[in-house]
Amino acid sequence: MDNPDQIVDPVFGLLGNAAAQEGVPNLDPDCLQFSTADRAFTNFRGILGSKAAGSVDGMVAALWYAALERNTGSVGVKSTKCTAVAAVNPEIAAIDRHQDPASENAAEENKAIVLELARHIAAVGGDAQLALETCMFSPGQSNTCDDLNDATGCIFTLNRLVEDATAEEITAAVGDFYWRAGGISAPAVIAGGCGFLVETTTPSSTSPPCSDGRATCSNQAANAANGGADFTVGDANAQNNGCRAAIA
Repeated sequence: MDNPDQIVDPVFGLLGNAAAQEGVPNLDPDCLQFSTADRAFTNFRGILGSKAAGSVDGMVAALWYAALERNTGSVGVKSTKCTAVAAVNPEIAAIDRHQDPASENAAEENKAIVLELARHIAAVGGDAQLALETCMFSPGQSNTCDDLNDATGCIFTLNRLVEDATAEEITAAVGDFYWRAGGISAPAVIAGGCGFLVETTTPSSTSPPCSDGRATCSNQAANAANGGADFTVGDANAQNNGCRAAIA
């Protein structure tokens, strides 16, 4: 794996500035989490073409890591956004990290973050519902836990994680996302009990809009007279795969 910044452990990106600089002194501590996620995503995207085991899981992990809350040392304090570094990968650039649930507008902002994360996880072929695992405790220090001997994480084992969105909202957000690339309008879809339904049809009829969307986007991406689209046939294929996964 390419690691030009000599990042020794991703945990440093989630710590406060002093601890983060001890781990990687040559990077802006406010950007360490962001830079770590971007580098990891680049590395795993680079091996995707070879179908190497774990490449999709690796990209999902990078996106997931980018959305985790970073320690600020105080309840209700938001972490500083990275402004000194530009992401190589637009997928990472699109993801903000969670903020302390006791901070101002946290519920609304964190919900938007988890829905955006879900869209991008699905777009690379992952399970969009994994986005919910980046959510946090309920507001207030008394609701947290810290157990160094819990390898799973006490937020999970003690059932203290509070989800920012519902599974249904994740599914609906992912379905809407697949029709954005290239400004393509797809057949209308609505959230269904077992995935997405094309309006007035049954779940068994949901694959045509995925395929139709892929064909339309592929044709536009391949059209040299399009004026220089910033998406590719590969992007259309990724949309199709994610769409099918979302309605499976």
